[in-house]
Amino acid sequence: MKICILSDSHDHSLLLDAAVTAAKAEGAEAVLHCGDLVAPSTLNCLIKHQLPIHLIHGNNTGDLYTLGKLAEKSHGLITYYGMDADITLAGKRIFLVHYPHYAVAMASTGDWDLVCSGHSHQAIQELLPNLHNGHTILINPGTVGGVGKASSTYVIGDLSNMTFTIKQLEK
Repeated sequence: MKICILSDSHDHSLLLDAAVTAAKAEGAEAVLHCGDLVAPSTLNCLIKHQLPIHLIHGNNTGDLYTLGKLAEKSHGLITYYGMDADITLAGKRIFLVHYPHYAVAMASTGDWDLVCSGHSHQAIQELLPNLHNGHTILINPGTVGGVGKASSTYVIGDLSNMTFTIKQLEK
């Protein structure tokens, strides 16, 4: 199963839509958003893709009431978890949290196959040692919204072989 991992869209719906369009063209079957969506209406551009969207809020929370209502009205297409999420896709346990330092801590437990974060606006992929004498993949997709001087980035992941590629969009 391929997934699209993104974060920090900050209301940039055109870039958000472009990333998901490209990811779907590469076979993505779900979207993971690691926070800082800001306005819930930003998600409207993704409904047409009919991909499940797993979403947390980050530190730029926007209107959480409306976000919850939007998820409720999406008939299961959008799942809003709050400040973090523990989900399973294709048999892989995945943890979403906005802050990178929490992501490192969660990855070190070894309880998840993949830990994803955002906030820093810098795309990274790391393999961190964990307490089970193994390793956990840590992904920060950067900022799909291209916030500030940062590039607009997202990640395509393949859960069948646990490979991840950082992708860049033109702003």
